[in-house]
Amino acid sequence: MAEIRIELDLPARMRDGTVLRADVYRPGGPGPWPVLLCRLPYGKQTPMMTAVLDPSAAVRRGFMVVVQDTRGRFASEGEWDPLTYEERDGHDTVRWAAALPGSNGAVGMIGGSYFGNTQWMAALSKPPELKAIAPMITWSDPDDGLWTRGGAIELGLSVPWTLLQGADTLIRRHSADLDGLVNGITALIQDFDGLADGGYGELPAGRFPAFARHDLPELGYERSRREPAWAASTRVAGRHHEVDLPTFQVGGWYDIFSQGTLDNFTAMRRAGRPATLVMGPWSHTNWRHVVGDVNFGFAANSEFMGLRGRLHDLQFDWFRRTLGDGEPPEPDTGQVLLFVMGVNQWREETEWPLSRAVDTDLHLRADGRLTPEPPSTAEPAEEFTYDPTDPVPTMGGALLLGGGLLMTDEFPPGPLDQSAVEAREDVLVFTTEALTEDVEVTGRVSVVLFAATDGPSTDWVARLCDVDENGVSRNVTDGVVRVRTAAPGEPAEHAVDLWSTSIVFRAGHRIRVQVTSSNFPRWDRNLNTGEPEHTATTPRTARQRIFHDPAHPSRIILPVVPPT
Repeated sequence: MAEIRIELDLPARMRDGTVLRADVYRPGGPGPWPVLLCRLPYGKQTPMMTAVLDPSAAVRRGFMVVVQDTRGRFASEGEWDPLTYEERDGHDTVRWAAALPGSNGAVGMIGGSYFGNTQWMAALSKPPELKAIAPMITWSDPDDGLWTRGGAIELGLSVPWTLLQGADTLIRRHSADLDGLVNGITALIQDFDGLADGGYGELPAGRFPAFARHDLPELGYERSRREPAWAASTRVAGRHHEVDLPTFQVGGWYDIFSQGTLDNFTAMRRAGRPATLVMGPWSHTNWRHVVGDVNFGFAANSEFMGLRGRLHDLQFDWFRRTLGDGEPPEPDTGQVLLFVMGVNQWREETEWPLSRAVDTDLHLRADGRLTPEPPSTAEPAEEFTYDPTDPVPTMGGALLLGGGLLMTDEFPPGPLDQSAVEAREDVLVFTTEALTEDVEVTGRVSVVLFAATDGPSTDWVARLCDVDENGVSRNVTDGVVRVRTAAPGEPAEHAVDLWSTSIVFRAGHRIRVQVTSSNFPRWDRNLNTGEPEHTATTPRTARQRIFHDPAHPSRIILPVVPPT
């Protein structure tokens, strides 16, 4: 058996004197070896980390592995301030790791979610020893999936995430006060456990009361509004051209950052950088083959990848090519590997988005129809009442709520039966006839709504669903847009970005579109008053109308891939 040598809590001094600590794993023998670096705020030995990078597996493949607690977290010194120090600390850590005994001087970075973003931030700082990064399930623009989406707050992500990270903050704060620690942790747990039973509904959503109660640094929504310069310094979007490295990017169609992964990839390709993309049917924490209530077949499992082997091994192979091992690295040509749901097959491509996909309109029509033909005569508008005190509950999707951070099923992501949602009076449903042939939709989906509300502000939520031959409707992808209304009661055109997917709607199935005004607690509720989110506490009921007539052709736009 190969020897693995481990050193725990090695100190790395940052430019301001703060010491961050890392665990280092080395193969037996003299080396030197290329280094895989992972920087995360969740604890160096958390199962979350080993699910993304198994140090022992990497060492057996001939890599030296460095896993570091980010600033202010667990064994590392400093103040926990999410996102703030990752660019400069990433730069300093890469240089330190490259100089460790046994290193060959070439560093690659790997990790997902927050520690996918730490790679981008380090790459933006351009340490010369950083040769490749492999960010997984991470965002591009924080205002498109991290802090907000379409103007609505990503409440179901930011609230439990901030509370969970608060445990280590309280342990540090009360290190010399046992009673204070017990009381603080007890109150924090009570708030976390009570989220689904009303805690998410605390107002104002834009200045969430639980954060103030525990004096916790939040994920960034409120600060990004107060400090635009800070927000700009933490963004990857718009700065990809500054990263001159090959990237291996991994995402899932039901991941909270699915579009961020795709946007990062397309930005790197657009900048002329070599980039590889893998998109599975996965959620943020589930990379197996059963997601939601759909079994996509064992080929979908990241441990199998349709006979390609383990996803981790594909990444290690790629790092071998891009980092080298005493030999010049091989040029990285990049590839695209997509899992096409419905037919449940992996497909190799050379591009994203697919140039052969054709934007195809399906029009919302009277009597709940969804047709290729636009309305040619007047049709009455559909109406519903949106009451923020009784919002449409979150039911599946590309999300990461509460228990999902702990890999439990409080708000499961993925495709789920939508019957309870579609039975509500505040959810409009538009459905095609049964399809006579398979229809593949691969690419970015959008909905154009001509809609009116009787108040100064509201939200429009749209969802694409696949209805099987038994009539079971399951969500595919969705989106939200928050609007301010200059003329209440008058129709206005709104675009809802549903992000991207790849699915074949099988013959005999139906395509469905849901339209409503809430998806809670994934997104915060619009209280329909126009008051800013950081002060709004009083809800009002809104009367909503969706138009579908020749002058107001509401529709969904699907990127349909012609059959081959």
